[in-house]
Amino acid sequence: MKIDLTETTSSKINAALVQARRDIGTPAIGMVLTLVIVTDEENAYDALKSANDAAHEHPSRVIVVIKRVSRSPRSRRDARLDAEVRVGADAGSGETVVLRLHGELVNHAQSVVLPLLLPDAPVVVWWPDDAPPDVARDPLGALGQRRISDTYASENPQDALTQRAAAYAPGDTDLSWTRITPWRSMLAAALDQQPVKVTSVAVEGEAENPSCELLAMWLADRLHVPVRRTSSAGPGLTSVRLETKDGDIVLDRADGSLATLCMPGQPDRNVALKRRDTAELLAEELRRLDPDNIFEAALKFGVSKLAAEAPAPAPAKAKAAPADSPETVTGPKADSAPAKPAAKPAKKAPAK
Repeated sequence: MKIDLTETTSSKINAALVQARRDIGTPAIGMVLTLVIVTDEENAYDALKSANDAAHEHPSRVIVVIKRVSRSPRSRRDARLDAEVRVGADAGSGETVVLRLHGELVNHAQSVVLPLLLPDAPVVVWWPDDAPPDVARDPLGALGQRRISDTYASENPQDALTQRAAAYAPGDTDLSWTRITPWRSMLAAALDQQPVKVTSVAVEGEAENPSCELLAMWLADRLHVPVRRTSSAGPGLTSVRLETKDGDIVLDRADGSLATLCMPGQPDRNVALKRRDTAELLAEELRRLDPDNIFEAALKFGVSKLAAEAPAPAPAKAKAAPADSPETVTGPKADSAPAKPAAKPAKKAPAK
């Protein structure tokens, strides 16, 4: 069931939600949280689809906040709120409210969202793209116990990680961190089977994929060894090599779905390590609402502390030998070159 509301208010939206539940015969509220999605018109469809898929595991009220850009001074002065209410099959396992803010109302989105939050339920705020540098101090971010961003969507992911570390607050998390959960589990299990000391680590992946930096920082923080970050063609993370005195522990995934785990003294084994979609990542983050201390430690380790990829050594240039050095003259030129006459001995001065 869909209800379109033009030039409306938060109270009218709440009334429409109650009426819609009664019309479809489900007056009881069985939702566990409120998910606020802050995005633009271009990315709203994909974000809402992922949220609805995740709602099958976490029934929630999804509030999509779309800030419409005003193109004229007059439209920027006028404040208007348009809404779309979805209940039932059109909203997955919960309720959906799509808010389109116009004019001055764009700067006061929190005043519109606050009356629509479920009472006595946790609030999670998600920026699928273009998150503010300090999500905890953002007016909408301040409403949530959990704040989810995605540095993979940033123009410069490495700089975005540095900004996140400087502005970190308990409850912040990132989908780039969520993407490496299977990698962290697999590597931890491998080290449990091989009780050896790791001397160094190499993490290989796409150049602009912040999950590689986060995995490298996590390994450096937990193992206290130097970690090299190298680049590959991808997709995503492709390889992690843990160097030990007994041999290397290698987790290699070249195709983005099936990985090979190699450990000293054991046969190679294939492990499922497929790349997950956004709905799976979001569902994982909604399972926990407490601060992620491991993510905080890895993030604050710092991208700058990772060992950069060592450049290939340049070929050594042969030193030019003196022109009159006989051992450097070879080939036909050596045969045809006339021999230099020997220097005449200096005449002795006549004895007086």
